[in-house]
Amino acid sequence: MTEVPSPQLRISDQERESALTALGEHMSAGRIDIEEYGERSARITAARTRGELAEMFADLPAPHPAYGGVPAAVAAPAAVPEAAASPSGEVAAARPGWSAAQRLAAGLLPLFWIAAIALTATHGLWILLAAPIVLTIIGRSLWGDHFDNRNHRDRHREHRLDHRDRRREMRDDYRRRRLD
Repeated sequence: MTEVPSPQLRISDQERESALTALGEHMSAGRIDIEEYGERSARITAARTRGELAEMFADLPAPHPAYGGVPAAVAAPAAVPEAAASPSGEVAAARPGWSAAQRLAAGLLPLFWIAAIALTATHGLWILLAAPIVLTIIGRSLWGDHFDNRNHRDRHREHRLDHRDRRREMRDDYRRRRLD
């Protein structure tokens, strides 16, 4: 484990969020399961010092939380595609397996929509809206599997449920402390 600067210092909300983000990356990488993620995230939300926060990452490789402006150590990706390294490669970074034609279509389609809406609004040519609609349908039929990714929806559902459970635990903890 890396050296934690000033383990007795109290942590901020930003450091707590950094720890939760790093923990989420470990869960998505498969190093911890959803139950362990829930347990550790509850401990992170209850942590008060940097030392307590660091204990949650003692058995995990990078990334770790960032402490007070000190950047978190980030694990190097296995392979970075060329398109993901380009400044305008936002779509390519999101879908590194896309071909050049897919990236081009994904980049131009929003421009077609904007142009069609602008021309329709200024000239009243409603038929122009058909062009981006047809292009969207064609693109979706050719490369549409990415938009119906059930795993992606399931991860979001689990994430929402985890937040709900974490809020419930925090509320119960707060009530217990108030009663003590």
